[in-house]
Amino acid sequence: MMPDLYIFDSHSHYTDAAFDDDRDALLGSFREKGIVCCMVCGTDVQTSTDAAVLAERFPDLLIAAAGIHPETPFPPADYLQTLEQLAMRDAVHAIGEIGLDYHYEGYDKAQQQRILREQLTLAKRLGLPVILHCRDATGDMLAILREFAPLSGVMHCFPGSAETAQEVLNMGLYIGFTGVLTFKNAKKPLAALRSIPADRLLIETDCPYMAPVPYRGSRCDSTMLPETAAVMAREKGLTLPEICRITAENAARLFRAERFLPEQQNI
Repeated sequence: MMPDLYIFDSHSHYTDAAFDDDRDALLGSFREKGIVCCMVCGTDVQTSTDAAVLAERFPDLLIAAAGIHPETPFPPADYLQTLEQLAMRDAVHAIGEIGLDYHYEGYDKAQQQRILREQLTLAKRLGLPVILHCRDATGDMLAILREFAPLSGVMHCFPGSAETAQEVLNMGLYIGFTGVLTFKNAKKPLAALRSIPADRLLIETDCPYMAPVPYRGSRCDSTMLPETAAVMAREKGLTLPEICRITAENAARLFRAERFLPEQQNI
């Protein structure tokens, strides 16, 4: 029998030091809680390598992405070659987390844009989806994405308006939402959510960050996703099991990870 809920966490960081004390035990508990797969994202060369290794240790639960986050100021000169080598590993299903982040002072915007373009080029050449990060950089992000559209990938932790969501969808991308949907000040993401077809939605934790209500202030993990999914279901006029199933199927399709779905495993 299939579980009442099955959940695909489309964006996590289980290589983070926040999980060092209980990582294996936590991941080992997920299947019985309806979590069928988690995408573990890299943010630099080391965490991308760590994500691939972790996914190889938990092949029935995890897949990995390799990429350079925009807040990584000085990646190695040969970072693209390293990412390409990582992408050859069976556990790596995407290039990410990549993008633009202008929130903090002191980061070179031109360098961020160059590195984003380089990684988008790599992903297209390899035929891999991208996992995109955008904070306080919507105009430049959309301009760069137009250069590469149509794209396969997801705009994670979507920060934009309903109008921006439609442009992102028109480029061929999926849109992911975190526990931000549960926050009191979530009017903008909720408005965007209502405008997005269910077959283009993903749910994610971005753990150990972005814990949903009622867990705010705690270390986030994938067992908290039903809180986010419940808000998504309410706004889309669906049941909780329906939105979990739909978003799991969406993530599996995007990341070519259909083998994780229960119907593929006779569960």
